[in-house]
Amino acid sequence: MKKFPSFSQWKQIFKVLKRGEKISLLVFFSLALVSFLWLTGSFYFNNTKIAPAAGGTYTEGMVGQPRFINPVYGETNDIDRTLLGLIFSGLMTYDGEGKLTKDLAQDYKILSNGKVYEFALKNDVFWHDGKPLTADDIVFTITTIQNPAHKSPLRANWIDVQAEKLSEKSVRFTLKAPYNSFLENLTVKIIPKHIWEGILPENFPLSLYNLQPVGSGPFTFLNLNQTDAGFIKTMRLESNRRYYQTASFIATMEFEFFEKKEDLVKAVNAGRLSAFSLAALDNNQVQVKQQIRQGWLNATEFATYSFSLPRYFAVFFNTQKTSLFADKNMRKAFSYATDKQDLTAKIQAGAGNNPVIIDSPILPNFFEYQKPANTYAFDMDLAKNLLDKTGFKENGSTPLTAGTQAVREKSTTKKPAFQFTAYLKVGSKGTAVTQLQACLAKLDENFKNILAPETGGTYSAITEQAVTEFQKKYLPNLKPTGETGESTRKKLNELCAAPSTNSQPLAFTLTTVNQPQLVEVANQLKHYWESVGATVTIHAVSLTDLKPIIKNRSYDALLYGEALGSQPDFYPFWHSSQRLDPGLNLSSYENKTVDQLLKESRETMDLLLKEQKLEKLQNIIIDDAPALFLYNPDYLYWVSDRVQGIAGGKIIDPAKRFIDATHWYIKTKRVWK
Repeated sequence: MKKFPSFSQWKQIFKVLKRGEKISLLVFFSLALVSFLWLTGSFYFNNTKIAPAAGGTYTEGMVGQPRFINPVYGETNDIDRTLLGLIFSGLMTYDGEGKLTKDLAQDYKILSNGKVYEFALKNDVFWHDGKPLTADDIVFTITTIQNPAHKSPLRANWIDVQAEKLSEKSVRFTLKAPYNSFLENLTVKIIPKHIWEGILPENFPLSLYNLQPVGSGPFTFLNLNQTDAGFIKTMRLESNRRYYQTASFIATMEFEFFEKKEDLVKAVNAGRLSAFSLAALDNNQVQVKQQIRQGWLNATEFATYSFSLPRYFAVFFNTQKTSLFADKNMRKAFSYATDKQDLTAKIQAGAGNNPVIIDSPILPNFFEYQKPANTYAFDMDLAKNLLDKTGFKENGSTPLTAGTQAVREKSTTKKPAFQFTAYLKVGSKGTAVTQLQACLAKLDENFKNILAPETGGTYSAITEQAVTEFQKKYLPNLKPTGETGESTRKKLNELCAAPSTNSQPLAFTLTTVNQPQLVEVANQLKHYWESVGATVTIHAVSLTDLKPIIKNRSYDALLYGEALGSQPDFYPFWHSSQRLDPGLNLSSYENKTVDQLLKESRETMDLLLKEQKLEKLQNIIIDDAPALFLYNPDYLYWVSDRVQGIAGGKIIDPAKRFIDATHWYIKTKRVWK
């Protein structure tokens, strides 16, 4: 039997093989090795998949800086709101479709027909400093917001709400009246009592914890950097590894803050940023594509994510009794005169932020309600007919500019304050005599001279003589009597007390925020409306300057946006009790039927009944036309293609783009299937 060669013998093989045999053997071994590696790799890749891995740094650029990363104050600032969502938690939160879901709450019950809400808290929730989160923190947060001394902008949401602790892990809220959108109030973020309870209300805004927050959310505060002038340049957060839900894959969230949008663009092109919001660059997608360098020459390639928001832009007509827009036909006329198809096409071409036409205040597409029964299709002829009904007629003059129509005018007749109605003769006295003498003196120098010695307010022979001369001149066919008979009074009224005719042009001011896209929309509306004979002045102001204008309702028409919630409550926007500040009824709209529907729709716990009442309400509001509903733009978000796991969809406000940030990832690994 032949013996298998030993290892030392195999080592001698190349000494006994010829050159060609050596090459053949090497080729064979190479092919065998390659085949082995290929089969091993193929087996590995076929039986594993790419999965997110922990690690990596995400860096976002923002224009502006944080001020109050404190739920008591920070809900009014976009940057603060964004950071609050990452650092803090609430009893309720939103899912990826903008719907309410439990957060700190393990469970909840709605009792007493919607007047009582009881919550049980999760057991494994800790503050970032290691202390447990309890019902005391919940109650402390709400009572702090309710305390007028803290001046919280959220206080109005918590009036007539009693918060009480039932146990270490349960709380109860008692409302004065049923309110079916109350769960949305409970998305408010909770602050730690053990940190804030010793700080006086007047010192709350000054506390270091406003910029070095301690929360219970998925990310913890790490550090911040400021310039010598105090401007916050960067803030870093790190993943909360003790987070009561799934901890984030991304290890570090970093935010860079810029004073000017031009500096943000430079940082993007320098490859320093992972993401930025289009809102920081005037919501102009077209312009941003020209400014941002992408591709192999630049380190970062960006993907654009689009989010739908429950918000809309509209023109709110001031319907106060002294306003031009108190006339329903006027409001309807400008609604028909607006070409929304053309308007949204121009917005898309200029900014590229996917505007969707809206016709209703309740956003039926977003909330899946029925669409309104009637809308205002573009119709110039109908618009002109309605303007005719308001009394503003075409005056036949030359148009102010090419492509527009002559300004419409409305003639009004004003009756004089005094008219001659009494029969006056020698011996008469009083105001009527004084008016008669003034009239005669004004009409003729001769009458004036005759009356010179007369005592004012006394009808003597001197006045009689002046009246006689008046009758001779203006009533030659009648025998002069020196007394104010019917014919004389008629002539006196004609000459001295005739009604005056005034001409009022169809002119008003459209007020809006001095933001490029809104100014562009305002100019387009001006073009539409001047085509039916209006003169429109655009008043574009900063947000700071707009606040007192809105507070005092000192505008004719306001081009502005309104944001709704996940469980929309339209009461603040359309109820007549909300016509004055701080109410949000920007049209000063009044309708008793609408008031009743608003009250019933917010109090019923029957969601189908609520839906039916809101659908009825939308049709009434659209018919009354207190506002011209225009469009709903998407929120656009540019993110490096290195960041994965982001899903577009519905969010309640821009800050909620991070609602599923714990699922985002930069690093990957392969795992067995």
